[in-house]
Amino acid sequence: MATTDLHTVTETKRDLRRQRLGRWDVKASPYVYIAPFFILFAIFGIFPIVYTAVISMMDWDTIRNTGSFIGFENFADVLNDRKFWVALRNTFSIFLLSAVPQILLATFIAAMLDHQLRAKTFWRMGVLVPFVVMPVAVGIIFSKLFADESGLFNQWLGMVGIEPIRWHVNVLASHFAIATMVNFRWTGYNALILLAAMQAIPRDLYEAAAIDGAGAVRRFVSVTLPQIRPTMIFVILTSTIGGLQIFDEPRMFDSAGNGGADQQWLTITMYMYNIGWGDLNFGKASAVAWLLFLIIVVFSLINLLITRKFIKSDSPGGK
Repeated sequence: MATTDLHTVTETKRDLRRQRLGRWDVKASPYVYIAPFFILFAIFGIFPIVYTAVISMMDWDTIRNTGSFIGFENFADVLNDRKFWVALRNTFSIFLLSAVPQILLATFIAAMLDHQLRAKTFWRMGVLVPFVVMPVAVGIIFSKLFADESGLFNQWLGMVGIEPIRWHVNVLASHFAIATMVNFRWTGYNALILLAAMQAIPRDLYEAAAIDGAGAVRRFVSVTLPQIRPTMIFVILTSTIGGLQIFDEPRMFDSAGNGGADQQWLTITMYMYNIGWGDLNFGKASAVAWLLFLIIVVFSLINLLITRKFIKSDSPGGK
């Protein structure tokens, strides 16, 4: 009898332990699964940001790998540097010439691919091919296409009696050429993201709109755009961040890679690179990085507010 009671008590304790482990597993296991990402993000994301902020306030000695605290002097030097403001102008000009047409064209392509096309898989894969091409290859090819004298585009212009454009001298022309390179690479990528959102829209909504007499354009404006609103916000934000961080295309636009003889297409990231690895002034380069970070945050928030205002959701659960 005593042996049976002891066995029962032991089993009861085991059941209690299993229950505790089960409750702990349910509560703790999600945190364990996501912990590796946050640990890696803290090491390779948060730590470099904080470390850059510290260096930006120091006169950094690259030989001894130490520095003396100088406060906001690096920021003042950057803001008083003419090249910074030229680079800022160029960055925003290239960003506007690339991001706006890119999003409009990507939305149009996605809407066309959402229809029942023959060989639709081929067309959907085809729009992603430019994104697979290496940025360096794209830069080299387009720098030849936009060559000042013997470039293909200038040859086409000559056929219709238009004077050749000096793509590597004129400020606006160089920005247009670089924006064309950016659009070539990223339009198809954004189109596929928007296409995925469009295909998730219930077809019943289109059928109901068609029964109510809505045409193709009306269905697109009243059904498609509100339904893909979260994806559109994502595409606009990523395009803003990527556009303000542009580096590869302007860097490869000529053989020198310095942003032009008079900084015609020098961008913020190129300016930061030249200071950090050209002048070996890591403190000033870190200050530029933080100024760029603040600019991106501000304009991303502005884009978010504008997008939410003009792309309103008409779905029952929309806000």
